[in-house]
Amino acid sequence: MSLILLIEDDEPLRTVLAATLRDAGHRVQQAANGREGLKLFAKEPADVIVTDLIMPEQEGIETITTLRKEHPDLPIIAISGGLVHAAAYLKAAQKLGANRALAKPFSSADLLRAVEEVLGGPGPESPA
Repeated sequence: MSLILLIEDDEPLRTVLAATLRDAGHRVQQAANGREGLKLFAKEPADVIVTDLIMPEQEGIETITTLRKEHPDLPIIAISGGLVHAAAYLKAAQKLGANRALAKPFSSADLLRAVEEVLGGPGPESPA
């Protein structure tokens, strides 16, 4: 299947999300912040980026804009939550280039559906 770069600073959540994606048949690279994610992407470009927005060192909005400049067609999913203004951050991420935005908490099915949608494949509810 696809190579997904998962950028999330919350290690327990990153571990769960990575397992969900692997269980669905994807290969997953993991990064704790945007700077680390960009380094991994430079070594082996992913098919999809899933990035948190609020992180140390380099946050998701900056990561999205950097990737979008160099890779205009790269599918990007922004994730965020737990903050009073999470919805505003997610809207900003979409305006700056994220293809989809998921508010935490979200289900495994929501994540997998978003990945399928940005890859252009059938979602879990679509006929094959």
